Amino acid sequence: MRRSIGKPTELAYYVCHTRRPVPLAELVRVAGSRWGVEETFQFAKNETGLDHYQVRKYDAWYRHITLSMLAAAFLAVTAHTERTHDAKGAPPEAMRI
Repeated sequence: MRRSIGKPTELAYYVCHTRRPVPLAELVRVAGSRWGVEETFQFAKNETGLDHYQVRKYDAWYRHITLSMLAAAFLAVTAHTERTHDAKGAPPEAMRI
């Protein structure tokens, strides 16, 4: 159970099922990872048009989603590479000779 900071009367619940007993800390970790997943999908929707599809067949939908997620992965890797270079003080790729 999770309580909203802004609205103390608003509660959120998670229902978990496992075949074997799992420590509470593991359940909390998995529930907390949901935020990162939602942020990733929101990034893909905003930057690569993940939700801008108008298709009639599964194959077309699958191609669109695959290409959109590939573009999002490319942007994430490129951003990480740039942050790493900036942190190390290296010049950007275009400025190297």
